[in-house]
Amino acid sequence: MPLFEVETASHIIITWAADEPAALAVVQESYPQEPPLRMTRRPRDTWVISKSALGITGLTDPCATARDCLAKAAGDKVHAIRLYMQHTGADLERSRKAIESNMVMGW
Repeated sequence: MPLFEVETASHIIITWAADEPAALAVVQESYPQEPPLRMTRRPRDTWVISKSALGITGLTDPCATARDCLAKAAGDKVHAIRLYMQHTGADLERSRKAIESNMVMGW
């Protein structure tokens, strides 16, 4: 099954789908408020993100709380930060870093 990269205003979604309409259906189901801006069929069936290109060095430790907040917020970063602050009592800066670093790691 081909791998598609679909870009919206706020996200880049990587998904397997039988064809372009099926890939668009995944995006519309997950992010109905975001119209696709660009779609690319990837030449291979894997996706690799360079940690150094994203500025991540050393070991990474995904945070289950941050990922849960991202899932509840449907990927909306600002809402996820608010949820993280409410759940953990962390300040705005610490919450922002937790959410953004987990977004980069492909929550």
